[in-house]
Amino acid sequence: MKELLNNLNKLLENRVRLGIMSALVVNKSIDFNTLKDLLDVTDGNLASHLKSLEKHDFLEVRKQFIGRKPHTTYIITNHGKTVFNQHLDALEQLIKGK
Repeated sequence: MKELLNNLNKLLENRVRLGIMSALVVNKSIDFNTLKDLLDVTDGNLASHLKSLEKHDFLEVRKQFIGRKPHTTYIITNHGKTVFNQHLDALEQLIKGK
């Protein structure tokens, strides 16, 4: 059992970070406001979680202007996909008790 817990990624234990990664896995890219609405979090809360995931190379940030408004989108990295899938596999094994 202890070994199964060691396979979980500490960074993905938070519901907001897990939600961000889940949204990125099923979308090619996703913008800040969509994530904020989807996860029902404040700007500051979302920004701090995104910064943490970016710092660990789980996602890539793309910033551009549309007209005069800034538009920030996020894309999951290959490293992020790998870690996310490993985390899901560990959860599945934990649930199955293997």
